[in-house]
Amino acid sequence: MGTSMLVSPGTPWLLRVHLRRAVLPLHCSAALRALSHGPRMSHGLKESYRLLQLPGDGESSQAEVREAYLRMAKLYHPDSGAPTADAVFFSRVEEAYRAVLAHLARQKSASRYTGTTEEEEDDKSKGLAPQHRHYLSFEGVGSGTPSQRERQYRQIRIDRATDQVLEYRRKGMEQAAAEEQAMVERDTRRRSQRIKITQAVERLVEDLIQESMAKGDFRNLSGSGKPLNKFDHNPYADPMTHNLNRILIDNGYQPEWIVAQKDIREKLVKLRSSLLEARWRLGDTMRPREQAKWQEHCEAFAVELAKLNKKVDTFNLIVPLLSRQMVHFSPQREVERALKADKERREERRREMEQMDMGKEKQVPTRQGLFAWMQNLLKLT
Repeated sequence: MGTSMLVSPGTPWLLRVHLRRAVLPLHCSAALRALSHGPRMSHGLKESYRLLQLPGDGESSQAEVREAYLRMAKLYHPDSGAPTADAVFFSRVEEAYRAVLAHLARQKSASRYTGTTEEEEDDKSKGLAPQHRHYLSFEGVGSGTPSQRERQYRQIRIDRATDQVLEYRRKGMEQAAAEEQAMVERDTRRRSQRIKITQAVERLVEDLIQESMAKGDFRNLSGSGKPLNKFDHNPYADPMTHNLNRILIDNGYQPEWIVAQKDIREKLVKLRSSLLEARWRLGDTMRPREQAKWQEHCEAFAVELAKLNKKVDTFNLIVPLLSRQMVHFSPQREVERALKADKERREERRREMEQMDMGKEKQVPTRQGLFAWMQNLLKLT
C-alpha cells in the first residue's frame, strides 16, 4: 500500500525498482518488530509464566527463568523430600519451563534478525552515498573498489614503514661514523700533544746540559776524560741508560724516592735487630719482671714503627711507579716475627751445645787410653 501511494502509473520502471528496494526493508523491519515485541501473549504462555511465578510481561531473562524453575523444583519435585512435593504439579511446572524457554528463544532469534536487517539497511544507505565520500577513508589513496583501495593503502603503509626503518638505520650509521671520527680526531690530537710535550722536554734538557757544559759544571766529575766501562751485567738493558744512571749515582745524583726507600729499609733492619737482641737478653723462659721489660720494648718498637709508617706514606706520594709503593708495617706481625726468629736462634744454639757436649764425650776415652799406655810403659821400664 505504501509503494502504490508513492509510484504512479506514469513513473518510469527504473525509479519504481529503486523505490521498492528503499521502502521494502522498512516495512519488513517494522513487521519483525511487531512480531518480536507484540503487546499480547497467548493464554497458555501467560499460564506458564504464572506457574513459574514470573512477571507476565515476558521481559524475564533466561537466567531468571532458570532460577525460578530451580526454586519450584526444590518445592515440588518428588525426590526433593519437601512436604509440598507433588509429581503432577511438578510436571506442569516442567512443561511451563520448556514453553517459556522456547518463547525466549523465538524472541532472541527475531531480535537478531531485526539487527541484521538494520545493519543491511545502513550498508545500503552508505552505498547510496555520493561517490566522493569513498575517498574520505584510506587517506584518499588508491582507486577502484573499496577492497582494492584497502590493499593499495596497506601496501603504501608497508612501503612507508620500510622507508622509515631504512632512514632510522641510516641515521644510526651516520651517528656511529661521526662518533668514530670524533674519537680518531681526539686520539690524534692527544698523540700530537704528547709528542710536542716530549720534544719540548727533550729540548729543555738539552738546553740545560749545554748551559751546564758552558758553565763548566761537568769539569770536576770523577772519571772525566776516561773511557766508560762496558755494561755486561744485563744484556737486555740499554748500555747508555745504565752508564748515565751509574754516573749520576757515583756523583750523588739520586732520585728522592730512591733515597727514601733506602732509608726506610735501613731503619726497618735496625728496628728488627734491636727487638731481636732485646728478646735474646731476656732468656728462654721469661719471668714476670722480664715480661714487663719485654712489654716496654714492644711499646717502644711500636712507636718507632709508627714513625717509619709515616715515612712510608711520604714515599708512596713521591714514588713514580705504582708497583713500587709500600704498605704499612704491622707491630704485631713484627713482634711475632721477632719471637719466631728468637726461637729458631735458641734452638740452633741448643743444637750447637749438644754437638759440643758429644765431642767432649768422645775425647775423654782417648785421653784415658793414653794415660793407661804411659803407665804401662813406665812399669815395663
